[in-house]
Amino acid sequence: MPTFRYQSLGSSGALASGSLVAPDRNAVMRLLAEKGETPLAIELSPEDAAAAAGKKVTRPSITRPELADLIRELATALEAGLPLMQALRTVRRQAASKQLQAILDYIIERVEAGVTLHQATKEYGPPFDDMTVGMLRAADASGRNAEIMHQLADLLERSVELRREVVGAVVYPLMIAGLIAISVIILIVFVLPRVMKPILAAQRELPTPTVILMETSAFVQNWWLVILGALVLSWIAWRNWVAKPENRLRFDRFVLKVPVAGRLVRDIAVARFTRTLGTLVSAGIPILSALKIVRDTLGNAALTSAIDQVSDKVTTGQSLADPLERSGHFPPLLVQIVNIGERSGRLEQMLLHAAGSFDRQVNNSLKLFTRILPTILLIVMALLASFVLAAILLPIIELQNAIT
Repeated sequence: MPTFRYQSLGSSGALASGSLVAPDRNAVMRLLAEKGETPLAIELSPEDAAAAAGKKVTRPSITRPELADLIRELATALEAGLPLMQALRTVRRQAASKQLQAILDYIIERVEAGVTLHQATKEYGPPFDDMTVGMLRAADASGRNAEIMHQLADLLERSVELRREVVGAVVYPLMIAGLIAISVIILIVFVLPRVMKPILAAQRELPTPTVILMETSAFVQNWWLVILGALVLSWIAWRNWVAKPENRLRFDRFVLKVPVAGRLVRDIAVARFTRTLGTLVSAGIPILSALKIVRDTLGNAALTSAIDQVSDKVTTGQSLADPLERSGHFPPLLVQIVNIGERSGRLEQMLLHAAGSFDRQVNNSLKLFTRILPTILLIVMALLASFVLAAILLPIIELQNAIT
């Protein structure tokens, strides 16, 4: 329902203002009349007015680490015994950024209007994703606000740590690849033509590596604009191709089959799946709702499709372990843990205990990835450098032999 802001005149003659959630203006007028107030002005909130006009509402957002800090601060305030509204206002007074202040102002306004915390965050949109809203909904429903918010903060912080670990593992190989590309371009475009000038002036026949490199150098110098345009168009075509769900599914299935990299992607997704599902189930969220939330956190269309199939099987009354095993994308250890957890009635505890093991597996896969990929790139760089040096030195050696 929309939110209306109002100004009214109380029975004592004092002016008052605030906001109410109601179906329409008439309902707001009735609510004010029941409180003995005379409405002076009633209007839609800016967000609802923009939505009614068909405009997209853009609101400030915050990063994932900032969201984890916000949830942690709220959980700590609630754990200290503060009511929700007082906890929100306390955190609002300590908010450092304008974006966080705007988010808390909106949430406080909506909660004051009678909306639950999870509904207020859902209405706000990013940075509150389905997982965050689902956990807050479980907190509102169970009354275990502080406990579940601490679990949510732990989950958000672990996802941030995992992302940082992945980025840290990829940065160094990407730097090496960039240096390789820059070095080869500089050698082909700038160094090679200058070195070859005296040899070409002698009109001697050039070795095959030198001819290949000279032709490449001439092509890059004459057609660099076309090459740049082709790269840009290729990138745009790739983005459009992978944006289609069926193509994304094909690509993500291929990624899972790539040695080392595919294992890393799967291990990261399994660790995220295990910890997130265990946290959601322990918060009291039904298994089907938890699976729908988890599917959007995996980051791989093939695994997401597998979870959809698992959800369909669970809906028909099957256990969770069997469709996980039949999908072929999840390790036997996870299937065994889920099977034992379902049989013993301790699924959430088993998943949360196993999450640490899968996190260690991710760390091992990251170490393997960071060792193998730079080595491969260094070998490629050495081969390219050897080819370029051979192309440059062979004609020089032949020229010296001819002179002597």
